[in-house]
Amino acid sequence: MKYVLETLRLEEEREKLPVIRMEIDYELLTLYDALQADDTVLIIKTKERLEQLRRQLIKLENK
Repeated sequence: MKYVLETLRLEEEREKLPVIRMEIDYELLTLYDALQADDTVLIIKTKERLEQLRRQLIKLENK
């Protein structure tokens, strides 16, 4: 039973990979727009969000 639950958990995490990649793409577009508009606050927030997404992606890819 434990093996089955672990397998299901890993499968759920693998399904999150494309979603995280899409979020990264969106945040990169947001960062580009913020850079074009010279919006310092949005630049900082977007970079922080990209860092969080990068960590999640690395964590899931290494499992």
